[in-house]
Amino acid sequence: MRKDYNLEKRKFVIGGFIVVIVAIYLCKLFDLQILDDKYSEIAVNNARSTKITHPSRGQIYDRNGKLVVYNEPAYDLVVVPRDVQEFDTLGMCKILRLDRKDFETLWKNMSDPEKNKNYSATTPQPLVQNLDSTTYGHLQETLHRFPGFDIAQRIIRRYNYVSAANVLGNIREVNAEDIERDSDNYYLPGDYTGDMGVEKSYEKYLRGVKGKEIFVRDARGRIVRDEQGKIKYYNDGKDNVDPIAGKDLQLSLDIELQQYCEGLMRGAAQRGQIMHGKRGAIVAIEPKTGEVLALVTSPNYDPAMLVGKDRGKNYAKLVDDGTKPLYDRAIMAAYPPGSTFKPTQGLIFMQEGITNINTSYPCYRGYINKGLKIGCHGHGSPIALQPALATSCNGYFCWGLYYMLKNHKYENLDSAFTVWKNYMVQMGYGYKLNIDLPGESRGFIPNAKFYNDNIGEGKWGANTILSIAIGQGEIMATPLQIANLSATIANRGYYITPHVVKQIRDVGIPKEYTEKHQPSINREYYENVVTGMRMAVTGGTCKNANLPGLEVCGKTGTVQNPHGQDHSVFMGFAPKDDPKIAICVYVENAGFGAQVAVPLGSRIFERYLLGKSCNENDEIVSEDTVSNEIENGANKWSDKWLQERPSAFDEKEVPAQLNPDNTPKQESEKTAHHPSPSDPINGLPQNREQEQAILTRPIVDIFTRYGIYKG
Repeated sequence: MRKDYNLEKRKFVIGGFIVVIVAIYLCKLFDLQILDDKYSEIAVNNARSTKITHPSRGQIYDRNGKLVVYNEPAYDLVVVPRDVQEFDTLGMCKILRLDRKDFETLWKNMSDPEKNKNYSATTPQPLVQNLDSTTYGHLQETLHRFPGFDIAQRIIRRYNYVSAANVLGNIREVNAEDIERDSDNYYLPGDYTGDMGVEKSYEKYLRGVKGKEIFVRDARGRIVRDEQGKIKYYNDGKDNVDPIAGKDLQLSLDIELQQYCEGLMRGAAQRGQIMHGKRGAIVAIEPKTGEVLALVTSPNYDPAMLVGKDRGKNYAKLVDDGTKPLYDRAIMAAYPPGSTFKPTQGLIFMQEGITNINTSYPCYRGYINKGLKIGCHGHGSPIALQPALATSCNGYFCWGLYYMLKNHKYENLDSAFTVWKNYMVQMGYGYKLNIDLPGESRGFIPNAKFYNDNIGEGKWGANTILSIAIGQGEIMATPLQIANLSATIANRGYYITPHVVKQIRDVGIPKEYTEKHQPSINREYYENVVTGMRMAVTGGTCKNANLPGLEVCGKTGTVQNPHGQDHSVFMGFAPKDDPKIAICVYVENAGFGAQVAVPLGSRIFERYLLGKSCNENDEIVSEDTVSNEIENGANKWSDKWLQERPSAFDEKEVPAQLNPDNTPKQESEKTAHHPSPSDPINGLPQNREQEQAILTRPIVDIFTRYGIYKG
C-alpha cells in the first residue's frame, strides 16, 4: 500500500501545535508562580491587616511660653463595610448604650453616600464618635466579636484661654475636596485638618507624619492574638512605622495682652459663647520684628465652641449670627483709614519735593478751591506739616496732593498719580501684606486706570479725587495695614511682614518673615512725621494718650460713614525713640477718634509697657470737650509755628499756583486763590450731606450725583 505523506505532515503540524500550547501554558504558569507577585500580595493581604496610626498634633504656645492649645485623646467606633459579617446587633447596642433604632439610624447615615460624602466600602467609616471611657473599655474587650469594626484614636483640641479664636482657628474632618486637592496623598476619609487660623496656615507642620501597624489575620479575617491575648504583628512588627508628632508652634502673641485687648472691645470672656460688644479690631505689632503682639476682632467667640459633638450646631450658630463673629475684622475688613492716612501723604510730598518742613497751606475750616470744599475743624492758618499732623488738618493734605498732581515735573496727570500710587504700595497699602493667616484682604488703592475707566480719560483731575488725601473716598485699608504703617514710621522707614508665629519648634521661622521692606523715602522725612505725631499726643488730637514716662506718638482718625455714625480710629507707637509696640484701634460707629479709639490705645500702651491694668469703666471725655481741646491745641501749635517760621514765609506768601520751575506761585492776597469761608462761592456743597458725600461716596456716585469736580 502506498504511504500517505500528507497525513504524516499533518501529524507533525498537530503535534507542534500542541507543544506550543503547552509551552505557552508553562510560561504563563512560571510567570504567575515565580515572576508575578500580584497574587502573592493578595494572599498576604488576606492574611494581614494594616492600621494607620495618627501622630499627636503640635501644641501651641504664646510668646512667653504659656500653653494655649493642647491635645486630648478621643476615640471613635469605625467600620470597614466590606469586612463586616453578621454580628450581634443587640449586643453592640448594649455596649454603646444605644437603642436599636438609634443604631440603625447611625448605620444608615454612615452608609448613605448622600450624607457621608467620604463613604467607601473599603476604608474605615466613622459610626459613633467621641466614645466615653466606659464605652471605650467595653469595646476593647469585646471587639473580636464584631469583624469589620475597630476603634480609631484621634485627638481633639483643648484651649486654656477663652481668647484668640480668630488667630488659632480649629480643626475639622476632611471632605472630598480636601482629599482631591491633597498633593501629598496624606489624607484619608475620617482624617482631620486645620480650618482657619494658624491651624490651617501651618497645617503641614502641626499634623506630623502618620505611622502604621500591620496585624496578622486568620482565615475568618479576625486579628490573631497569642496565648497571652496580645495582638500578633505581621513579621514580628518589623514592618511597623511609628508616627512622628507634629511641630509645636510658638506664637508671637502675648496671650495676656490679647485677652486684655479683647476685654476692651467686648467685656468679660464667656465659655462656650459668642461675645458681642463693640465692633471693630485692634492690632498690635512689635515694630523691630514684625511680630504681632495682639490681633483682636470683635465680636468674637470661645474657640472651644468648635470642638466635640456640638461643633456643627455651634458653627451654624456662628454663621447665622448677624454680627459676623467668624469675620476677622483685623485682617479681612477693609475700612477707610481716615486721618491715619495723612502721615503717608506728608512723606510722599516731602520725598517728591512738593513740600518741605516749613511749607504752609491755608485751612479756613477746610480746603476751598474752584467750587469744592472739604471741611475741617477750627485751628490756626496757614499751617505746616507737623502742626497739621498734630491738629489733623484736612486742608494741608488736600492742598499738598492738589499741587503734586498739578506739578509739571510729571509728564501728565496719570504719571503723577502713578508715582503717588507706587509710594502707597511700598508702604504696604493696596495689596496683601501676606500675614501668615488665611483670608487677608488687600484693601484698595486706586490707580489712574480706575479713574479713567469709571469717570473717563481726561474727565477727572486733582479736585475730583482729593478726598483720598485724607484717607476717604476710594481708599480702603485693613486695621493690619494701618498698624503696619505705624510700625514703619516707628522704625523710621522699614517694616517686616507682620506674622503671628514667632517660631516653629526645631524649624525656626520662614525667611519671608525676617526680611525688611523699605519704602524709597528718606529717613529724615520719617523723623519729621514722628515729631508731628508726638505733637498730636502732647497737645493735639491724641492728648488722651499722653502717658507719664512714655513718649507716645499717635494719629487719630474720624472716618466719615454714610451708613451710620462715624468710625473711631487711632494709630500710634511707643516709646518714641525705642519703639516696643505699634498699634491700630478701629471701632465701628463709635464717633470721634479722640473720644473712643485714643483712650483704648492709651490703655493698651499702659498694659504692655507699664504692666498696668486700667479699669474698663474709666471716664471717657465727651466729644465736645475733645473738640474744644483740639481747637485750642491747634491754635497753640499754629501760633507757635507762625512765630518761629522763617521770615520768608509770611501771610502774603501762601502758595497758590505753580511757577514755571514747579515751585508754588505766591499771591499778594491770601483769598485770591484760597477763599475764606465767609466768601460766597458758587458750586460749593450747601449742606452736610453733600460735603460728607465728597468724602465717603465711591467716585462714580460723586460723578453722577454731584457732577464732576475737575481740578
